Amino acid sequence: MQTPPAAPPSEISELARCCAVFVPGDPARTGSVAFWRPDAGIPPAVASGFSDDLTVAVPAGAGVELVSVPAVLVPVRAALPVLTRARAGAHGHRSALFWGAAAGYALHLVARGLLLPGLSAGGHDAWRAGPLRAAEAEGIRHLAAAMPPEAHAVPVDPAGPPRLPAPERLVRAFLDAVADALPRSPAAPLLTGGPAYAAQEPTHLSEQRAWAADVAAGHDAGVRLSLRVEVSGLTAAAPEEATPAFRAVLQVHGVSDTALVADARDVWTGTGDGAFGPGARRDALLALRRAARAWPPLASLLSAAVPDRVELADEEVADLLGEGARALAGAGVEVHWPKEAARGLTAHARIGPLDDGPGTGRLSARGPSFLSADALLAFSWRFALGGRQLTREELDRLAEAGRPLVRLRDRWVLVDPREVRDARARQDREVTPVDALAAALTGVAEVDGRPVEVRPTGWPAVLRERLADPEAQEPVAQPAALAATLRDYQRRGLNWLARMTSLGLGCCLADDMGLGKTITLIALHLHRQTDASAAGPTLVVCPTSLMGNWQREIERFAPGTRVRRFHGTRRDLDGLADGEFVLTTYGTMRLDAHRLAGVAWGLVVADEAQHVKNPYSATARQLRSIGARARVALTGTPVENDLSELWAILDWTTPGLLGRLGTFRRRYADAVEGGRDPAAAERLARLVRPFLLRRRKSDPGIAPELPPKTETDHPVSLTGEQAALYEAVVREALAGISGADGMARRGLVVKLLTGLKQICNHPAQYLKEERPRIAGRSGKLELLDELLGTAVSEGAGVLVFTQYVRMARLLERHLAARGVPCLFLHGGTPATERETLVRRFQDGEVPVFLLSLKAAGTGLNLTRAEHVVHYDRWWNPAVEAQATDRAYRIGQTRPVQVHRLIAEGTVEDRIAGLLSRKRELADAVLGSGEAALAELTDAELAELVELRGGAR
Repeated sequence: MQTPPAAPPSEISELARCCAVFVPGDPARTGSVAFWRPDAGIPPAVASGFSDDLTVAVPAGAGVELVSVPAVLVPVRAALPVLTRARAGAHGHRSALFWGAAAGYALHLVARGLLLPGLSAGGHDAWRAGPLRAAEAEGIRHLAAAMPPEAHAVPVDPAGPPRLPAPERLVRAFLDAVADALPRSPAAPLLTGGPAYAAQEPTHLSEQRAWAADVAAGHDAGVRLSLRVEVSGLTAAAPEEATPAFRAVLQVHGVSDTALVADARDVWTGTGDGAFGPGARRDALLALRRAARAWPPLASLLSAAVPDRVELADEEVADLLGEGARALAGAGVEVHWPKEAARGLTAHARIGPLDDGPGTGRLSARGPSFLSADALLAFSWRFALGGRQLTREELDRLAEAGRPLVRLRDRWVLVDPREVRDARARQDREVTPVDALAAALTGVAEVDGRPVEVRPTGWPAVLRERLADPEAQEPVAQPAALAATLRDYQRRGLNWLARMTSLGLGCCLADDMGLGKTITLIALHLHRQTDASAAGPTLVVCPTSLMGNWQREIERFAPGTRVRRFHGTRRDLDGLADGEFVLTTYGTMRLDAHRLAGVAWGLVVADEAQHVKNPYSATARQLRSIGARARVALTGTPVENDLSELWAILDWTTPGLLGRLGTFRRRYADAVEGGRDPAAAERLARLVRPFLLRRRKSDPGIAPELPPKTETDHPVSLTGEQAALYEAVVREALAGISGADGMARRGLVVKLLTGLKQICNHPAQYLKEERPRIAGRSGKLELLDELLGTAVSEGAGVLVFTQYVRMARLLERHLAARGVPCLFLHGGTPATERETLVRRFQDGEVPVFLLSLKAAGTGLNLTRAEHVVHYDRWWNPAVEAQATDRAYRIGQTRPVQVHRLIAEGTVEDRIAGLLSRKRELADAVLGSGEAALAELTDAELAELVELRGGAR
């Protein structure tokens, strides 16, 4: 039977908004999922379903009544992708979402192999979900308890009173339907040896009804198989040249009763059959067919009157020690070996200093010399068998024997000769210190594409202990020259920075905005000046808007410390002192990297380090060319879009730690971002954790003095003008997009999304009107007027962020016309004027501060504000959080209210839902905004931008 054609995305979206109910069938796989509209409208047709009238129960007065509605009935197998996608969208009808959750649970059971053969009520072959233990049964009960009324609205007997199916019974019937439908592929008859339990068409097996009754009653929960390998002549007194004989004995186990086990001979001859039930031999034969396909030497048992045992040649034993055992495990068959023979060749690597190299016993206290490229370490292999370490000579003996059973150290050992040959071929080698450090921290190294356990020795082991237990290190005293008292968490940050940089290791301080990264770094600079081996000038590279803040903070907290700006036309480095601060911008650094690289810096600091998140940019490349004794990155958002940005930051602070970018993405990022490999996430955490200190305002004890913060999403309706303009733009753009491809299509999608966001802001912004009428044309603007009216009357300060300078200009003109004083800061504002604007707002001269999100989203201290308004949504929640932190930071003493204005029923509304679900990876991960959305299909894009009500 061919797989039914998949429903197109547009129909899936429409079906998801319909009511959904499972309609059982006999056999279970013939059941279907019915979709019907609660308003009795016509549901969308799908190629894999058929239309019919369906009798359902709907509310009526104090009870229910039966009505006939048009419905589309989709077979279970074809309905699964519809239900799972409906659930993933999370915007469908609650009954569709429920059956989507049930479909996910059913797929989970099938993937675990919980399938049992049986007979349907009509005597047909049918798989069911099972055996179900207590945990699965509890999961079904919880699922059934959440079933909404519409999900079982089809009455048991349409001709009788409106009695609905019991939720738990209906859920179990659905699970059985999925279990019965999925295993029936075109290849299934090859495994089962006939159409029963393999073909889509029902097979009548009424002669097996007694056996099926036992299955249904739970008396027979199925069986599984194992192989017990026996060896004749395996004694300590046997000579080394003896050639013992091997055989594999087939064993049968009870699935529900794990203590039940017997040789297959006993089950076939009747001595063990009673304990297993009358269907044991049939179940065992089915399992044996699967096992024989996985490991062909078992095929001879299928034709035996009694499938008892198989005599094994040496090469079959060797295979059973390696690939054969893995293949059988995949078929659910375990292999048991004699306890008296040691087995299991294991390998790990030791990483440590070369025997004749310097520093073999201790860690160098200062400087990056031990991480230099010429300070190589030894990567040496260690092998063990049965828990005992092997010498190279013993490994050679095992390889030369070429047999699976060998006498070693007066005992017999079982080993796959191929594994021994591979182990013998592995050669010790040398690795760089940074590679050794990464392996020591994760405990794993990749060799020929396979992970290998690593055990560090010498200074890598000492370094790992120091990094793993920072609290055990001697704390650093607050520098006497620091004119401030550090908070406890800031002192811990100073200890960490001092320890990492003293070891010659770079690091990233990734505290939330407003927690005092600047003062902590100033304290580190002062601390390093007390040690001649670490002293030297400190270069700070930061955005232009932060230079003034850095200078003020240094002059305030480190009085007497020289500080200069390497910026503007008169910039110079003449007469640079050891303890001096030099401040420059990313743009100036990019232009003058060769001059900066000529200085022996004690410390280089990249503030707002997300500016170098693209490792291939000119900014990142030039920053890498500037050497220093230590490097520190400062950022509140180490990951804005994906883990490659984290790689870029840490590869600058400690080059080579995370390997090459392509290797990093293959080994960690792709698996972590896709949620496919929790172990990869844990390995990455072990590797990154020592080099990145992340603290949040919400962490216990970090900033208890901060007042509460309230965040509110304000949905606003479009005006009639906005709605008409929105729909016209969508209609025209989708027509053009449908005929485009490649870069042209992506450009049209980005243009559409940008245009719709501008329409949601104000029609005048999208239409680029020169002298527009502003009032009365935008729902957002009306709500902003209300918010500002209340806040200004209470004497509060308000920050209003927008990503569009044109929109901010419109707001500036509108507020001036209403007599509301405001300031405006954008990317073109000169640095000196920025400082004046910030001071005026902080002094309370002006109540409203309009800010361009990109130009003012970082670095500014605007604690005068009690309200933060995001007039339009950025595509990344981390950027919005940074902007909010201009007001919600250390020094804020009043509660902060955050307002996000969202045009209801528009693309903004859907993006808001997307943003709320994208905050899990490194606190804030979203795709790449418009660029990611440009990859949507035409149907998905149409669904995203469709206007769904929301207009007045």
